[in-house]
Amino acid sequence: MAWIGGTLGAGRPRLAQGSPSRLLVSGALLTLTVTALAAGVGWMVGEISARLGALGLLLEALGLKSMLSLRGLAEAARAVSRDLDRSDLTAARATVGRHLVSRPTAGLDESHVASATIESVAENLTDALVAPLLFYLALGLPGVVAYRVVNTADAMIGYREGALEHFGKVAARLDDLLNLIPARLAAAALVAAAAVTGADARRAFDVMWRDHSRTASPNAGWTMAAMAGALGIVLEKPGHYRLGEGRLPGAGDIPLSVRVMTVAALLTAIVTLAALEIH
Repeated sequence: MAWIGGTLGAGRPRLAQGSPSRLLVSGALLTLTVTALAAGVGWMVGEISARLGALGLLLEALGLKSMLSLRGLAEAARAVSRDLDRSDLTAARATVGRHLVSRPTAGLDESHVASATIESVAENLTDALVAPLLFYLALGLPGVVAYRVVNTADAMIGYREGALEHFGKVAARLDDLLNLIPARLAAAALVAAAAVTGADARRAFDVMWRDHSRTASPNAGWTMAAMAGALGIVLEKPGHYRLGEGRLPGAGDIPLSVRVMTVAALLTAIVTLAALEIH
């Protein structure tokens, strides 16, 4: 994944300048060119793997694994929880801002640091696992690599600020489009995981259905609302959205959110393996 970010990062300072129309075109060219090149690499790896028998299966599995990033997400969330448990709010703010969210974190209180963490755990189940596996099932390694490029481009340049308002527009819209189905499947997996872990599956479904449209993103609200319902808490980004009902979260809610997300990931992996067997 680092090489994708490095390539996009190298192109940004050279291309992110000029009029709005030029920014729109240059941002689209950067996103689509890197996507095409990366998909080509994925196709070549897939072709080579197909000729190597058991070794090829291992190579393809390693290629797929490199496109998944769930472990880092869980570790970052647990680190925030440990910071809060030590009453080190400054460290918790820094950890969540460095690893989990792009919003300013310096002014967040403990509850909103915990909320931002849990929101990221829920939302990134889509980006880090469900969507990559779905695109792998549909299109093989080229599909999953192309998805990860678009997703990374959205994370790097898909912001409504300054030159990025136009430069990152294509990346942001493509990411929204590619995640339409995966986000809803990830939310369903969280509801199922709530039942398995002893969280509140019924409330997870009800809050997901009621609150999913409260976020600006057409996708993020599905998983975040499902997680809020499962834990019986409110997830809030002040001035933007408020999902769920009850109290704001604390440090102790973060490990439970990681547990629900992990079980949702395992359920998704089981379904993926079954689909591969059928295929």
